[in-house]
Amino acid sequence: MPTALITGATAGIGAAFVDALAARGYDLVLVARDGDRLRRQAPAGAEVLAADLASDAGCALVEARCAQGLDLLVNNAGMGMRSAFEHATAEQEEQLLRLNVRAVLRLTHAALAPMLARGSGAILNVSSVAGFSPGVRGATYSASKAWVTNFSESLDLQYRDRGVRCVAVCPGFTHTEFHARADIDMSKLPAKLWLTSEQVVAEAFKDLDRGRSVSIAGLQYKAIVAATRVLPPSLRRRASRIARSTLKSH
Repeated sequence: MPTALITGATAGIGAAFVDALAARGYDLVLVARDGDRLRRQAPAGAEVLAADLASDAGCALVEARCAQGLDLLVNNAGMGMRSAFEHATAEQEEQLLRLNVRAVLRLTHAALAPMLARGSGAILNVSSVAGFSPGVRGATYSASKAWVTNFSESLDLQYRDRGVRCVAVCPGFTHTEFHARADIDMSKLPAKLWLTSEQVVAEAFKDLDRGRSVSIAGLQYKAIVAATRVLPPSLRRRASRIARSTLKSH
């Protein structure tokens, strides 16, 4: 049986990956900070690891499991913040980078060697469409997701000929616990901009099968990302200012 490890497995996109991979017959290794919740929700037979990936000890614990060998790694755990950069502490910003960037790097590095030795495997790194343009709210968050996307594309370019694929999964606004945890009020966001976690996961697997290194769910977000990639910097900044003003009014 193939084995998949999913971080941030208790809610939202992570939970949707758990359901999809269980249906595909994978043995599951599930990672989340809340061990009690993780054990309650885990499918029968799943291996559970309670770990805070922003901490040295938590990251090392999951690294060790990745190094034992996986067929699929899903780096889904991540965080955002409501505060503008000037109002957050440096420690809060560093915690975001430890989870959104360092943990992705370290778990990917640990999982990659056994995959290359076997000549097969896949890594799905959950990024965000926020990484394609300047941050509307958090400069560090959007920068961290730009890193995840570029990192994933680079790995796919380097290793696909050796049998290992890497995909940056870039959702837009998705119905998860993410915004509530960051204390961001999204109640006024137009319904047409919302995705479901199941949409994001289904598109990720389709794009993995299609050989793509970036997965963007929803026609609305495909159009937005396509526009950001061709607009000159001055227009991208203007669009970001308009979006920032709109969200502040909410």
